[in-house]
Amino acid sequence: MKVYYIFKIKKEFIDLYKDTPSVLYSILRNIYYLDKEEVDYGYNLFKQLTNPIEKNRIDRELFIKCHQDIPYSKRKDIHYINNMYKNEVSRLVVSNSYLKLELEQNFSSFFEILSKEDNNLFACSFQKCDFFFL
Repeated sequence: MKVYYIFKIKKEFIDLYKDTPSVLYSILRNIYYLDKEEVDYGYNLFKQLTNPIEKNRIDRELFIKCHQDIPYSKRKDIHYINNMYKNEVSRLVVSNSYLKLELEQNFSSFFEILSKEDNNLFACSFQKCDFFFL
């Protein structure tokens, strides 16, 4: 299973790192793996790089766009796509600071849906060392 964390990056950092996304990934990875003693430093750095996510708006818009599609469902705070025709199983959790996407294949329809919502999103899989702008 792959886990992607999706962050809403501030515009000035997108302009700075659009040609070198590996540097942005490296910064986020270092924040992710910080020791507990350095949480304040990591939090401040994270707040400088990212914008908050409008959780209620994103939850509502995802539901409105997808609720009539057969492979989509939502239970509590988790959005699901279970599309047997595309061999896709994806789970998306929206929080105020990031989106967490779990998938069992190499691609998720959520990537395409989210890229239409916001073009400042950056996806990272810290376990698989994979990263890209949506």
